This record gives sequence, C-alpha cells and structure tokens, in this order.
Amino acid sequence: MQIGEGFLKERYLPLRAFREEHRKSIENIEEFWAEQAKVLDWFKTWDRVLDDSKAPFFRWFVGGQLNASYNALDRHVKAGKRNRAAIIWESERGETRTLTYYELYREVNRFASALKNLGVGKGDRVVIYMPLVPEVVIAMLASARIGAIHSVVFSGFSAEALATRINDARAKVVITADYLYRRGKKLNLKEIVDRALLETPSVESVVVLRREENGVNMVEGRDYDWHNLLEGADKYVEPVPVESNHPLFILYTSGTTGKPKGIVHSTGGYLVYVAKTMQWAWGITESDLFWNTADVGWITGHSYLVYGPLTLGLTVMMYEGALNYPKPDRPWELIEKHGVTIFYTAPTAIRMLMRYGDEWVKKHDLSSLRLLGSVGEPINPRAWKWYYEVVGGGRCPIIDTWWQTETGGYMIYPSAGLQLPPLKPGSATFPGLGVDADVLRADGSPAEPNERGYLVIKKPWPGMLLGIWGDDERYIRTYWQRFSKPDEGIWIYYPADYAMKDDEGYFWIFGRADEVLNVSGHRIGTAEIEHALVLHPAVAEAAVIGRPDEIKGEVPVAFVILKENVVPSEGLKKELIDYVRETLGPIAAPAEVFFVNKLPKTRSGKIMRRVLKALASGKGLGDLSTLEDEASVEEVKKALEGFEMR
Repeated sequence: MQIGEGFLKERYLPLRAFREEHRKSIENIEEFWAEQAKVLDWFKTWDRVLDDSKAPFFRWFVGGQLNASYNALDRHVKAGKRNRAAIIWESERGETRTLTYYELYREVNRFASALKNLGVGKGDRVVIYMPLVPEVVIAMLASARIGAIHSVVFSGFSAEALATRINDARAKVVITADYLYRRGKKLNLKEIVDRALLETPSVESVVVLRREENGVNMVEGRDYDWHNLLEGADKYVEPVPVESNHPLFILYTSGTTGKPKGIVHSTGGYLVYVAKTMQWAWGITESDLFWNTADVGWITGHSYLVYGPLTLGLTVMMYEGALNYPKPDRPWELIEKHGVTIFYTAPTAIRMLMRYGDEWVKKHDLSSLRLLGSVGEPINPRAWKWYYEVVGGGRCPIIDTWWQTETGGYMIYPSAGLQLPPLKPGSATFPGLGVDADVLRADGSPAEPNERGYLVIKKPWPGMLLGIWGDDERYIRTYWQRFSKPDEGIWIYYPADYAMKDDEGYFWIFGRADEVLNVSGHRIGTAEIEHALVLHPAVAEAAVIGRPDEIKGEVPVAFVILKENVVPSEGLKKELIDYVRETLGPIAAPAEVFFVNKLPKTRSGKIMRRVLKALASGKGLGDLSTLEDEASVEEVKKALEGFEMR
C-alpha cells in the first residue's frame, strides 16, 4: 500500500475484504510485519523479526540498524522533497513560519552538532521542556540523529514535576526556551527550569531558545544560548546507526498513585508502526496538510505530529496557543487560512468548541477538509454528530482512534487508507491490521456480543513499549499480570479499558476499567452516564464518579458544565437526573448533580476523575503534576461545600 492508494472518498466498501486481510495479518504476525517494515530505510536488515524469548519483553526487528532522523529527513531530501514544506507553524499572536524538509534537515544537523559539542552521545538522555515551536521538533530529531534518548516534558508541568522526570531519566542535558505564550500571557519557562535544577544532579548543561531580547537568568558554565551554540556547529552530522530496539524516547505518563511511569519506545518497531498506521488510518496523499492539535509533550504529538508524518514526508501544521483564544473560531480560522485537509483533536476540545454554537464554525470556509479525527478518550455520540455535521459539513468521515502512550500508535480505528467501514457515532470501529484485540470477562473468557468486558491485545505489535524505564517489575504487573498465563506461554496485554463488541464486531470503548461503578450488582461505566448527560441540550460536559452506598454499593455522582446562557437550578438538576434515568435506566441515575464551570483535567484534556473522587471524599489529591488548571480544584471544592461522600 503506497501513500494515497485505496482511499475512497465517496463510498463504503463491504467489510468482508478488510476482515480477510485482518485475519491474515494476525495469523502470521512476523511475516506480515516484515513486509510492512519496508516503509523505512534500514542501514542493516534485521536478523529476526520478533524475539519473544524473554516475553513479555518482546523485541522487534532484532539486529536491524537504522536512524529515526535519517528516515524523517535525509531520505526525503535525497528523493527530491527538499523544497516541500515539512512544518507550517503559527503562534497565537499570528506569527507564521514554514520550514521545508531541507531547512529542517539543516537545522537538525547543526543542533545535533551542538549537542555533540556538549558531550551528548549515544544512549545519553536529553530532556526537552519547550513550547510548541519548530525548535522542539529540531531538538527531538537532533537527539535521535546522534543516538541520544529524548524525553519531552510538557511545558505546562511544574518545577517539581519536571525535576521528578529529569531525575528518573538521569538526564544529562535540558533543552528549554525563555518563554511560552498562551492566552495572551507569557510564562517564564527558564525560571521553572532553574527551580527544577536545584534538585537534579545529573544535569550538566542547559540549552535555552531565546525568543525575546529581554534577558532571562543564565548560569555561566551551565546555560547556553541556542543560537550562539549553532554559530560554531558543523553543518552535517552523520546519523548514528542504532539497533532496532535502541530506545528512541522516554515519555512519562502519570498513574493514579505513585511516581510517573517512564514509557520507553524503540526506534525500529515504533517507527514502522506509526508510519504504517498513519497510512492506513488516513489514506494520506501528497497534497494533505495534517493538523494534529496535540502538544509534542504527549504521545499523540510524538507519533502523529513528528515521527509518523515526517517519516512519510508529509506536511504538518503546528499551532502554539489555545484553540478558543482569542476567539472561539480560532481553529476554523486557521483551517481556512492554511487549507488544512485533516483535522485531528480531542473530544474535550470538540465539546468545548461545540459549546460556543454553530455560528463560529459557519463563518469560515472549511471546504479543504476531507477527514476529521478524534483522540484521547471515547467521543460521545452527540459530540461526534456535531463534529461530523457542523465542522465536516456531513462529508468528512471521522477517524476515531483508540490507543495509548504504551501502544505507540493507533490500535482500533477506521482505516480510510484501506477501506472505510460504515461509521457508528461513538465507536472506534475495528482493530487495525496486525492488531489482535478482543473483549474478555473478568475470568478471562471471551465476552459475548453486546456484553461489556475488558479490552485486551492478544499478540505483540511493533509499536508496543519496550518497558517502563528502570522498573521491569512494574511493567509486568501493570500490563501483563491480569490475563496472561506465563506457564502456558500466553501473554495478554491489558490496557485497563472497559469495552464491548456489538453484533457486527464494532468495538465500543467505555473508558478506564477502574472507572466502572457497581450499582446494585450492575456494572456501568462512568463514560456511559457522562455520554447520556451530554445528550441533554443544556449540558456541555460532564464527569461522573461513584459514591459508596450502604444499600446499592455505589451510586453515581455527576459534575456538570452547562452550555453558555443556561442558568443552573434545582429544577434543572432534577431534570438531568430524570433524563439519565429515562436514557440508561434507574441504576444509572445520579444521586447528586453539581454544576461547575471547570473540571479538573490533564493538560492533554482528560478529565481527572480520581481528583473529583478525592475532593468528594476529603482524601489527599495525590500527584497533580498533570493538572491543567488549579482553579478547577477550587471550583469543585466550592460546589461540594456541605456534601458528604458517605
């Protein structure tokens, strides 16, 4: 399958052909993935496609050698794409920059030379703490070019959270900027880095991208100006060949308790997987402009803003700023201005933009769009329909993707590049090629159609994590212990998500399996109740947690954000409770409804239900390093005044 082959814009294909291809792809995974690995340029072909001798530490394309920077840049420059735009960047303030593949190639080489001059070599860890600017991509690819392992830390994290990640990775160098701009304000990133470095003995050097003339604090002998470093840098650095399972990056994801997990991804298997899933999901063409609104501090940015698109030689758009600032039509304005063809964002952003009404969308010509995408959490049917009908004009299919930081790339998604199945609002459709997914009961037996159970992946795939940095035992316990049978050689990956397959085999994801309520012996996902609430015309967004109940075991408690100009009242509370009762049944009806203006969310847009539960129960809040807005906590506290969890 070449770029663009097989994408049918106007009609759906029967599912039979895809299902047959899928069956073949999981029947002999080594043969299948060996063929797909040709999407990359390898310096040395692998000796073995898959080594499972130390399962669940699976290793792909063992003995193969390659370089991620070479695959993202050099080969495109050599193939005549040097003048093709690689990155189109725009800031919240209206600044724009375009970097061609040749310009990006030159900058990456120079910065790779600068890193080498600072003593960075193969296997060293480099922490990148930067805004969403082209230089963050340059830093990632430059690290990969010399075989260093990068760890991007989202630039909204606190000094304490940054220090925790630096120390866990034992990073040698930190790359940052003086300022980040968001919602008309600027944040001094260098000041945060300086505070973090008071507790990080491994750091030898700091590189600072200066965006303003006004000086920030620079420590002599430790801190270096980005542009000054490049003045004496070489124009070309030979890409270092690394073995396929050499770590490309560490990306930290926080758990409900304990320190963040350092998810480690390989070079070869990861690059093969993100490149192929990019092709299969989007049916990409040479004329596409792909806008993924995620920050590179998250896996979505790594896989489908940097490595997937650039490995395939595509043009990506980057936007530094909030999607609803300075006005609610900012994304639609940018789509019209740049001619974006694929728009990929999170359900939480869709619901936020939907809250402002249709008129902000209809002000703009969005005819360049051909596909829309959803990522990060299950998208409720009402938001799906608004996205499809209002943003896409009823002509742009929605590629709803389920995957995780740990999986590296898409696992369950509609394949526009192979065949586009009939879409069902709220369903991510089917597992992709090479992905053996299923839904199991708690005892490990297969769930029946329409029976809720636990999502699992039954065979390894190239994009899978290598492990958790420095913690092999936690890796096994977290992902492989629940359903695996090591004595029988059966290893089943458990992503801790609750799911269902319907009569036609479509997968429906209901959110985290630990976000399931047990009401009078009936299990119901919090996401289902939330979806029911947002179907009400007054509701913009909702989050549900469980409250202990002596009789029922648990009862739902809802936190609701109303649409603009909707006035909260006791009457509306009762109406919402009755609405859920009628929609899902009495067991799902919330025992309490609280109106709030903000919900605690991670910076990637996921609702932090554990924080809601902790606030409601009066317990400690735990790790808040991923919290987007501290004001949301105070908002919930105020709403909960006088409420007792028990």
